[in-house]
Amino acid sequence: MKISRRGLLLGAVTTTVLTNIWDINSAKAKIVAGSAAGDKDLVKKMVRTLYPHDRFPDGPYERTADDVINKANANPGMAIMFEEGLSELKSKKFEKMSFRKATKYMKKIEGSAFFNHVRGTSVVTLYNDKEVWGLLGYEGYSSDKGGYINRGFNDLDWLPEPRIEEHPELASFLSESPKKLASLKKQNLNN
Repeated sequence: MKISRRGLLLGAVTTTVLTNIWDINSAKAKIVAGSAAGDKDLVKKMVRTLYPHDRFPDGPYERTADDVINKANANPGMAIMFEEGLSELKSKKFEKMSFRKATKYMKKIEGSAFFNHVRGTSVVTLYNDKEVWGLLGYEGYSSDKGGYINRGFNDLDWLPEPRIEEHPELASFLSESPKKLASLKKQNLNN
């Protein structure tokens, strides 16, 4: 079998091209949702619209937006759905909406898979952030410190002190003789 130089080169080039075409690696074809410029800010605004707290800094909202994006990218189907949701937000110019308009828009899309993903991930991530715990006054886990029983279970420093006074007629009622108490009970039953 005689192989010409042209045949060898043509065969090598064809083999290389076909190998590259057929060898589509899933890592190369993976969709990375939320990677465009401004996507994180868009998700952060959506989370802040869903869970508005004036005294929360941007840090917890940014960490929550990162988690929402990361969880969307964990599954190719979720990534596609998430990208479509972000595209919809961009087309509606969500980033420029006032809080009131953004809230109305959230009401419109609240049944969508995109909305449910963002809301479901955000509620857990945002309120499990230790910075948020401090802002809300939650001291954190107590199991590693012996539980709440010996660590302020009954601390009600946020409530006013209870007013404890004896009823004025209680002392005279308790000092009455048993016969008089029986007559008072009988009198109350007749009334």
